[in-house]
Amino acid sequence: MRATWQKAAWVGVGAAMGVALSLAITVDANRDAKANIPLDDLRTFSDVYSRIKSDYVEPVSDKKLIEQAIAGMVSSLDPHSTFLDEAAFKDLRTTTTGKFGGVGIEIGIEDGYIKVISPIDETPAARAGIRAGDLITKVDGESTRGLTTTKAVEMMRGTPGTKVRLEVYRKDERANHSFTLTREQIKIQGVKARLAEPGISYIRVRTFNETTVADVVRALTEENAKTPLKGVVLDLRNNPGGLLDAAVGLAAIFLPKDAMVVYTEGRMEGSRSKYFASRDYYARRGGDPLSGLPDVLKSVPLVVMTNGASASASEIVAGALQDHKRATIMGSTTFGKGSVQNIIPLSQTTGVKLTTSRYYTPNGRSIQGTGIEPDITIDQLTWDGVMSPKLQREKDLSHHLIGKNETKDATPDEDNSDEAQEARLLKVREDQKKLKGFDWGNEKDFLYSQALNKVKGLPVVRSTVEAVGTTAKANLPTQ
Repeated sequence: MRATWQKAAWVGVGAAMGVALSLAITVDANRDAKANIPLDDLRTFSDVYSRIKSDYVEPVSDKKLIEQAIAGMVSSLDPHSTFLDEAAFKDLRTTTTGKFGGVGIEIGIEDGYIKVISPIDETPAARAGIRAGDLITKVDGESTRGLTTTKAVEMMRGTPGTKVRLEVYRKDERANHSFTLTREQIKIQGVKARLAEPGISYIRVRTFNETTVADVVRALTEENAKTPLKGVVLDLRNNPGGLLDAAVGLAAIFLPKDAMVVYTEGRMEGSRSKYFASRDYYARRGGDPLSGLPDVLKSVPLVVMTNGASASASEIVAGALQDHKRATIMGSTTFGKGSVQNIIPLSQTTGVKLTTSRYYTPNGRSIQGTGIEPDITIDQLTWDGVMSPKLQREKDLSHHLIGKNETKDATPDEDNSDEAQEARLLKVREDQKKLKGFDWGNEKDFLYSQALNKVKGLPVVRSTVEAVGTTAKANLPTQ
């Protein structure tokens, strides 16, 4: 059998209740494997298998043992590789339609638990206050310890209007929280656009889907017709990724024609690819969504806002615009998910999602583990002086794929006395309360205000917060 999947599909960070699983380039399911088979190790596997079949306290089916063995083998490689059994394989196809009931979170695995990578804007999870970095310990009373992401997705999905209870452990508070969420049909509005000021467009891209490029082009064209654009603020914060061709298309809006956007490198045939800012790489269904685009968008001042939950496709866009010196990246370092997953069908009903290559920016920078560092680092504060929660990144995930440019962060010594830790904990809890209801791109969004200043050529203020206490240090001008 020769089975293939459509080229240029989803490039996100994990399983999600609102966006699809990570897909990538076309794969031949029958590609010859030339690795030597370790017979001695297979004999050990056979011995253990036989012992379980004959001695385990309860009967276990062959199907369960084989599939669990494969699942363990694949999931031990990195957080994004996984075996797709019959249910997961069917669920993958359902997920790509977006027509299902869910709660709206992007998830991964950490220390055997399900971890929230990012809540999705305007979904039940985001409205309830679930945050990036939360560990989901139970779903409707059932422990998530040891579950695969696909199994966790299955448990949290359901008919719109039904309820699901999530037990969450929040590490920075050292506290457990319980959330009862009502499932909804997740239909993400991928793009929100408005004129922040006359001539300055604010574009928030929440995910990269089939309409993202056309939606952004339409918004910018309409705004430019009202008032000639003098600047654009592109908000990619908390964007977990999506379609690769949508990322290429978004970058192409602002880059010269045929400029390189991203390339991939891996061991298998077909894993080395280059993607350019041309119609062949972002318009899969005929027509060019960039036709008629105002010429001013190739040169107008551009600021891209990122944070630790800007992942995958978001990092491709930010890295390309940064390498071509087309935009100023502001905020904090991105998530660092720079690996490519292929869906390899094993049969009509099963498959494996396997990491096969890495993404690189046009200048050859590896995104994996490192992420995209901003040109101007700005701690995200609200006008209340509240620090946004620290977001965990790809390199914080257990057994993540080590990036070629990844280095261990230098952590300064800090006061770890009981009093200092308690003070930090109290501050975190107070800050979390004040941040409830926080929205992107409003008067309390400190980074947004500084991005507007940058676009307008005004002084930009970097702000930091002491590890203990609530006093913000400010007034450090940048270029």
